[in-house]
Amino acid sequence: MSTSEPAAGGISDQDRTIPDDVEFDDLLAVARAIAERAYTPYSHFRVGAAGLTEDGRLVRGCNVENAGYGVTLCAECGMISELIAGGGGKLRRFVCVGGDEQLTREERVVVMPCGRCRQLLSEHAAPDLVILTPEGPRGMDAVLPQAFGPADLLP
Repeated sequence: MSTSEPAAGGISDQDRTIPDDVEFDDLLAVARAIAERAYTPYSHFRVGAAGLTEDGRLVRGCNVENAGYGVTLCAECGMISELIAGGGGKLRRFVCVGGDEQLTREERVVVMPCGRCRQLLSEHAAPDLVILTPEGPRGMDAVLPQAFGPADLLP
């Protein structure tokens, strides 16, 4: 495989040829807009997530905090729920933004999903999923190497 070909799981560590704006401008706008609907009375840190499915659907989610911190829902959880409720499928592109509730929409920066959410994304990732990270576009293998998945449950 040449360094310009993506690996089966997305972009190889050697390949960074995907432009930063590939399909991400619209997703960033959606993630920033949905972040404004986040329920964050405790941390005041609003997060919005947006994804594009293989069949072209847009899915999104925002974080929903709870006084019992362990039951707080990350934005990615809401997005995956919307993905499943809308008929399922796999994600081709994903972005997550976050920041203090006082920030304007355009001030919300790209943030990395937590480990739990990376696992959720991995379960619903198309082979060519590209995640926009603070360091640029990356494949799933780069953001969750050696991921645990359905194949690990086989006897």
